[in-house]
Amino acid sequence: MALTIKPLSDRVLIEPAAAETKTASGIFIPDTAKEKPQRGTVVAVGKGTKEYEMTVKVGDAVLYGKYAGTELKLDGKDYLIMKEEDIFAIV
Repeated sequence: MALTIKPLSDRVLIEPAAAETKTASGIFIPDTAKEKPQRGTVVAVGKGTKEYEMTVKVGDAVLYGKYAGTELKLDGKDYLIMKEEDIFAIV
């Protein structure tokens, strides 16, 4: 199903990776103690601006700040929309 949202300017839409549910030693993490993921996949990219050419593309796995972006729910899925400058790295 195609997304019905297109980021403007230098913004990107990211689908966050699932939060860890179990520690390396096998202990299950309750929902209240799970950390926000800082990794995700780019699902839509804006066109950039005259001064700023976009670096990321759809399908890139990226790392971003813990509190970066704005959370939104679209078609029953969670996404983050943020400026490309809030992305730290392409993995």
